[in-house]
Amino acid sequence: MDARRELGDFLRSRRERVTPEQAGLPLSGRRRTPGLRREEVATLAGVGVTWYTWLEQGRSINASAQVLQSICRTLQLTEAEYAHVWDLAGLPSRGAVDPTAADVADLRTAFQPVLDKLDPYPAVIQDHAYSVLAYNRAYRFLIDDFDAHPVGDRNCMKLFFLNDAWRAGYLDPDIVAGRMVAKFRATAARRLNDPGIVALVDELCSRSAQFADLWSRHDVLVHNYEVKRLQSTRVGLLQLNFVWTYVDQQSGTRMTTMTPTDEVTAQRLQQLAERTADIPDSAVALAG
Repeated sequence: MDARRELGDFLRSRRERVTPEQAGLPLSGRRRTPGLRREEVATLAGVGVTWYTWLEQGRSINASAQVLQSICRTLQLTEAEYAHVWDLAGLPSRGAVDPTAADVADLRTAFQPVLDKLDPYPAVIQDHAYSVLAYNRAYRFLIDDFDAHPVGDRNCMKLFFLNDAWRAGYLDPDIVAGRMVAKFRATAARRLNDPGIVALVDELCSRSAQFADLWSRHDVLVHNYEVKRLQSTRVGLLQLNFVWTYVDQQSGTRMTTMTPTDEVTAQRLQQLAERTADIPDSAVALAG
């Protein structure tokens, strides 16, 4: 993926979202362009029309932090969207370093006892691309037996969009899909040339029409908490608070803990632990 093209496409998508009224402009008859025109954004942001047109077209031009700040303000971006522009523009302090295999091994050694102590509450550690690095028994049996998935398929994006059985475990799949892709895009902006990110996006776009549609919208989201409803094949409905905590913010590695929102869910999580207690640990649980 090309960062300049991504930035241009994103700015265009946000421009088309802002109405003249929202920008404080007077109505001027019928408009063929949804949202603001390029020349209106340029005028409001104090930049040249040609320069802004080139920016949206992904041309090789320099954009300072001050100019981008003015454009972001004109387009009324959210904090998450502002950060996304910053990442795509490659401005300082937005770097990211992916963990090495040794880093992942050290992470598992350090955090597996923490994950295990959280039982019967599910907990998992994922990298910036939703690949699962470590998890506890409660997470293993949350939807199906996670150990049964080949190591190379243990990516929650791929499972959700490409595995019908896994997706069926989510009772609000369209809401989950939109949020997942928006969060992924916000993270991916820091590593658009990462071969793994490129390959993942290409595969999901080619195999999932819903992912391709959501990816084309350029929505971004940064938040650390939400409620999800899951359907366990073993104990039924689970309503859980999902809370994300960065293990390493620079690399994007994070731990997700899932706690019950109600007493019924708390009891069912305990039942899940009891019903799976005799199932042995898998020899390949942390392989890869």
